[in-house]
Amino acid sequence: MKDYNQFSVAKVLKIVFFQKGDFIMKKITLILVIALMFSTNLFALETEDIKGAKDNPLISRFDNSVIVYYNTVKWDTYILPVSKIIKVEGQNAWKKKLKLEGEVNRIQYVTDKNNNASFVYMNYLSALKKSGWEILFSGNGSNELGNSSYEWQYTMFGEGLDLGDKFGGKYNFRGSDYAYIAAKFEENDTSYYAMIYIIEKDDFTMINQDIIKVKNPDLGLVTAKQLTEKIDKKGHLALDGIFFETGKATITEKSIPALKNIAGYLNNHKNKKFFIVGHTDNMGNFQDNMTLSENRAKAVMNELINKYGVDKNQLQAYGVANLSPITSNSTEKGRAKNRRVEIVEQ
Repeated sequence: MKDYNQFSVAKVLKIVFFQKGDFIMKKITLILVIALMFSTNLFALETEDIKGAKDNPLISRFDNSVIVYYNTVKWDTYILPVSKIIKVEGQNAWKKKLKLEGEVNRIQYVTDKNNNASFVYMNYLSALKKSGWEILFSGNGSNELGNSSYEWQYTMFGEGLDLGDKFGGKYNFRGSDYAYIAAKFEENDTSYYAMIYIIEKDDFTMINQDIIKVKNPDLGLVTAKQLTEKIDKKGHLALDGIFFETGKATITEKSIPALKNIAGYLNNHKNKKFFIVGHTDNMGNFQDNMTLSENRAKAVMNELINKYGVDKNQLQAYGVANLSPITSNSTEKGRAKNRRVEIVEQ
């Protein structure tokens, strides 16, 4: 991928001054005018979205930006960095990254160069948080991201993770000041991951937005029969079918069938007492995860007591964050299984 307006006036003059002859000044003037027209007109053309392009419905575009590249790949593997870039045995690497599999939607926007990377970054960060996205990692500039924009783009979009040519683009990913955001949004049985890469170029600021749509595994619905068999045999059971809003302890309506089954079991075993235990994956801050897991456990307990008539003396709620995973957190499928609420017999 190339920046087609890289043929600057300075380069033109350098070429001309090597020429000989009486008409050198005329040549300089002529080529200068042509170069200025070429450079100005090319970027001026980018005032409307390219044909067939549209915003991803999950993220609003930056004001006064224009879509210059649009591509959707139905299924592919995508490696998403969620930490600073570091040196490992002399090579650039990320201490933490996610391997995702699913649909990938890439949109490249351009905006006026006066909207620098820091300004665009703060706007995106604020908008994502207000829209309920969980920020997995973010940074503005070399200090926060671990290295220069050249090293980051080479390792992520170049010969490192090869996310440049793999999903395409109108412009390359090189430039000066830059910023980066990795975020996540959950909706029912689907997880969406966003990668926002913002880079200042000579004539404009480019925003590369990748949205990766990952279908979560179907864990099914916990039944009264499963509750009886599993608790009698193992003393605990993951309460599949309980869903929360992303990053919150708010139970969604999709959880009603599972809650009814759990309440039915508890009301038929009033002589037994149980712990409701919340678990998270390993994404984000541990203390935040501890708070979230406890709040989700309490939300389930309160729902069972207040809406389904379960005796409050039967239940106690606790959270353990990511201290007790049932599988590896290295894949999205594993993380989905580890995000759970369990019922444990006392």
